Amino acid sequence: MTSSSRPPSRAQKGSAPDARTPPPASRGSPPVSPEGGHATVPVDLRLYGLLDVGVCGGDADHLARMAAEAASGGCTLLQYREKTIANARETVARLRRIHDALKGTGVPLLVNDRVDLALAAGAEGVHLGQEDLHPADARRLLPRGAIVGLTVKNAAQADELYRLPVDYACIGGVFSTTSKDNPDPPVGLDGLNRIVFRARLARGAGLPVGAIAGIDRSNAAATIGAGADGIALISALFGTGRDVEARARDLRAVVDGALAARGSA
Repeated sequence: MTSSSRPPSRAQKGSAPDARTPPPASRGSPPVSPEGGHATVPVDLRLYGLLDVGVCGGDADHLARMAAEAASGGCTLLQYREKTIANARETVARLRRIHDALKGTGVPLLVNDRVDLALAAGAEGVHLGQEDLHPADARRLLPRGAIVGLTVKNAAQADELYRLPVDYACIGGVFSTTSKDNPDPPVGLDGLNRIVFRARLARGAGLPVGAIAGIDRSNAAATIGAGADGIALISALFGTGRDVEARARDLRAVVDGALAARGSA
């Protein structure tokens, strides 16, 4: 899997903070070294698809087919999300079916929130929220090289990244969305830019930073222009359950074009 796009050179002295020209980390390296368990390959966030059971349904074959089509169309990372799990065994069976469909594609599968289910299904890692298991505890439970991602909602949470053993951060919600109940107001593009800037201060330019919530083809390029290394999508990719490969290919072209225009491709 290819490395996530690198941001351009740092901002000129005296210029306004801008996530598109990130400064070096101000607090040193994170406490956990790559030898301590970080993902062995940098996470590519360019096109991050979320298979949300609430949107996509729970049919394992349907989910597996959409996952395979998304990978064929250019998705670089996939996540399984099921917020209310009534039967963990059925969930693990779905995860294994999706994971099998992704074999040979090079696209990692992450599980939202649940380290135990990721381990049971053999997934490549987890994505954690601010109230889920602490990333350090997840890192201790997961095998060496597993991916651990984290949701970041505000600048204060971004400031904490310097001490967290995570492989990427995903900022949201950027725009309003019907895919998830979110009590916090959208941060918008200006808010995204400020939070990305703080994430760069905390961890430097090496940490991939994505954006989530309400992102589609109409605002994907602007989201990348605001400093994100990639976009996380549910409805814009999987909402209809049809033409997933074509949608992924189109969105990937938009993202790659925006990264090139920003000078980060």
